[in-house]
Amino acid sequence: MNTRLTEIADGIHQLTTVVADMPVAFNQYLIVGDEPAIFHTGMRSLFPAVSAAVERVVPAESMRWITFGHIEADESGSVNDWLALAPRATVAHSQIGCMVSLADLADRPPRPLADSERLDIGSHVLQWFDTPHVPHAWEAGVLYDVTTRTLFCGDLFTWHGPYDPTTTDDITGPAVAAEDAAPGSLSLHPTSAATIRRLAQLDIETLAPMHAPAYTGNCRQALLDLADDFQRRITTPG
Repeated sequence: MNTRLTEIADGIHQLTTVVADMPVAFNQYLIVGDEPAIFHTGMRSLFPAVSAAVERVVPAESMRWITFGHIEADESGSVNDWLALAPRATVAHSQIGCMVSLADLADRPPRPLADSERLDIGSHVLQWFDTPHVPHAWEAGVLYDVTTRTLFCGDLFTWHGPYDPTTTDDITGPAVAAEDAAPGSLSLHPTSAATIRRLAQLDIETLAPMHAPAYTGNCRQALLDLADDFQRRITTPG
């Protein structure tokens, strides 16, 4: 199993792993600073490949912050492997995520992040936004790098099949097609479209999804188009 390594913005490295027989590839994002952070851990089975890829940029044991959008195997499955490897590492997540799951699941106490709270890791300032039920789960959130204007948007904009590291092509169309092919994968909620429109107000230069290429086109319009698709699905389900 090989993990592709691509720097998609200054100090932000996309780690992409293709798993046989899986319809999607898996991205983790390494954010290099005085206190390195990783967004998404990957499943436990991916830990050897992902940690080896991190090692090509910084010592893996230097990881300080471990964070992810929601609690699911591909997002957080190897969290305790990272905590065992990196003695200074702390899990950072939403207050809800820490309260209902991570205080018990993580081998060390997590660091709760309030909605809109900022975390200065040196060279990058990261900002957490609560996005309950977008794309999944009560505790869900996204992470915004204020420094490079990168939005780590998790399972939003999921594509099926392989992809290049980055793109300026349409990113919303393939995501709509992926949801059509696997209906119900999104956790649609009456407030889902409004939640995405809130994110569209950020000054975003790069969208960094988990299962799609990093996107450097019109990020605001892509989010608004995705919000429209969510609203359509909520209004006319099925």
